[in-house]
Amino acid sequence: MNYTFDILGISPILHFFNHQQEKATEDPRQGAEYVATYECTLDAFLQSVEPVPPSRGWELDRVVDTVIHYWMNNAEGIQHWKERLDRAGNDNLLVARLADIKALQAEFDSLLG
Repeated sequence: MNYTFDILGISPILHFFNHQQEKATEDPRQGAEYVATYECTLDAFLQSVEPVPPSRGWELDRVVDTVIHYWMNNAEGIQHWKERLDRAGNDNLLVARLADIKALQAEFDSLLG
């Protein structure tokens, strides 16, 4: 299985919480998982994705490798989000999407089609 990880943006805590509650009714093995942290650090994102693979049947080592690979290859984008999060204040989270590539593609296809 191949995975993808992308930082999506900044969200107020309450909006992210509401989004997670809405997603809780969906099949946990399909689509993307959205994770969030108060800090823009690799360690913070690794902690946020750690509980995801067991609930979805994903391979933890490959998920972690995907996050690390993203982090190592997107320094400029990470710096941008770190600055935006710092300016946004304490009531906001940095949100990222973690997904099985095939499931994400199927989700996008269903939206377009």
